Amino acid sequence: MTRGRASDPSPRQLRLLVVLAEELHFGRAAQRLFISQPVLSRQIRALEETLGLTLVKRSTRRVELTSAGEALLPHVRAMVTAADELLQAAEAAGRAEALSGRLVLGAYVTALPVIRTIVEYARERHPGLEVELRDVGFVDQTQALLEGWADTVLCFGPVPPGIQAMEVAPEPRLVCLPDTHPLATRDRVTLADLAGLPVIGLAERLPQAWRDYWAADPRPDGSAVRYTDHGATPIEAIVSAVGLGQGIAFVAGAAGELFPRPGIRYLEVADLPPACALLTWAASRRDDPGLVAIRGVVREVCATAAVARLGTRWWDTRAVPGRPTTR
Repeated sequence: MTRGRASDPSPRQLRLLVVLAEELHFGRAAQRLFISQPVLSRQIRALEETLGLTLVKRSTRRVELTSAGEALLPHVRAMVTAADELLQAAEAAGRAEALSGRLVLGAYVTALPVIRTIVEYARERHPGLEVELRDVGFVDQTQALLEGWADTVLCFGPVPPGIQAMEVAPEPRLVCLPDTHPLATRDRVTLADLAGLPVIGLAERLPQAWRDYWAADPRPDGSAVRYTDHGATPIEAIVSAVGLGQGIAFVAGAAGELFPRPGIRYLEVADLPPACALLTWAASRRDDPGLVAIRGVVREVCATAAVARLGTRWWDTRAVPGRPTTR
């Protein structure tokens, strides 16, 4: 490319480049960023146009950085880190101001250690802020935010338009199947192993993108998933249906610990990308002082090695570029 630079690159484009450089695969990078592959590709091309350089070599078989991309990557990482540090400092400055009022934190399982830890940290850091825990079924997670009866919800994505999110912790997606099934003797399976097995149907009130994601529909070969007609919503109902031999279900890794049942097994799915626990809020309220404060608390919790885990492991959200939000 030889075009001159028309404007400064956006922080979001730089974050996208860092993730793509780590994955060297547009599909995997897009999944990690919770955006579509075409959007990722367009943003990378826009960054290249802005800089007047080709940063990425694309082919049908592989993706790699050009020499220019390799040379710029350390500077891009430094800018992303600096932006994150600026946001962290801004949140720290915000915490220094006395907060008062009430914040409702919703979650599907409020007894999770991470929920208790977040609440404890929030009450310690912001004694004037009343934090109320509220049980929120996963059918109601989005509505709880959009209708205002929860200020923020800890849940699993994907999230619909109008909702912003901050990554909290990665979770493997497991398959739950009857312990009488021949596959139940294994420690892990692939999506190909599960081809043709019916998936417990979820309530239609759930967003279609969410239902598709949690059924791995379509499968990597393009085949559609066959569903049962249950329209289940609570996880208890889903795993009970599995135990009765009515189908299989894909769940977050924590479910294997939180919902053990006779007659079922939870197995790793080798080729199913992990999900991510998210702290979510309505985009229209992103600058509310209580929400700014709770995001700072969650970053602090995630960076504390001694914190009780959600299901697998914690990561420090400040070190993970490309999340679909700011501040």
